Amino acid sequence: MRFNSKNGIPPRYILLILTIVCLGLIGISLAFEEVLTPLRYVTGVTITPMQRGINVIGEWVGDKLDMITDIQHLQAENEELRQQLEAYQTEDRMQMADADELNDLRELYDLDSRYPSYEKIAANVISKDAGNWFDTFIIDKGSNSGIQVGSNVMAGNGLVGIVTEVGPNYAKVRAIIDDNSNVSAMFLTDSSLCNVVGDEKHMDEGYIRVENIDKDALVSEGDELITSGISENFMPGITIGYVTNLTLDSNNLTMSADVIPAVDFKHIQTVLVVLELKQDLDEEE
Repeated sequence: MRFNSKNGIPPRYILLILTIVCLGLIGISLAFEEVLTPLRYVTGVTITPMQRGINVIGEWVGDKLDMITDIQHLQAENEELRQQLEAYQTEDRMQMADADELNDLRELYDLDSRYPSYEKIAANVISKDAGNWFDTFIIDKGSNSGIQVGSNVMAGNGLVGIVTEVGPNYAKVRAIIDDNSNVSAMFLTDSSLCNVVGDEKHMDEGYIRVENIDKDALVSEGDELITSGISENFMPGITIGYVTNLTLDSNNLTMSADVIPAVDFKHIQTVLVVLELKQDLDEEE
């Protein structure tokens, strides 16, 4: 029988050849079973443990790959959670800043309402000297807004200080707690005069120092202290604070006291600046 060389061996002949080979191998295996038994034993002793070891290694590698995949997923989830947390924190900070700004505006509104006869302008604190207290600081309004040297500055519930330097778009403020500050004041109860003396070390205890109170003054704990009408630099009637710790001086003629300030001198962000000067008010009168 001749085959066409171009077409090769027909598939049915290939199948027939493979069948004959398989049958031959089966026959050999049956005929020489005793001969092949040692070979099977050697194979079982050597190959099977290797296969088990390979399986164990494969399982270990698979577990590690699964672990790496899980770690990658956890890292991705953690990054997503971190970004969400940062977004929430940013939003929370913005809300807190908005709330602080709203509280400041409410305080300024209330303060402005308490002194309706004084023309005022609001300003923001943009810098301060080193230290815990706002003893001297800079605001973002100046002569272009009508602020002058000598302009009184208020915040919180009362007097902060006075403008000592002015530029077109800034002004420097010296607070009444500064060591160089001295304010003529009086008590709202009986109009007794005294002096409020700046002392930052004393302010570390939370108080402003008050001196030269007449020993016969009808003053008691908690009385309100305001700027006096005889002050050369400060508009009259602005709240300074509330008296405490009254003591008789060694001369037996005057008393000294502490005053709890009406302003939080550790946290000043916005202020009201009185545009009219005390000298102008005295000239009008």
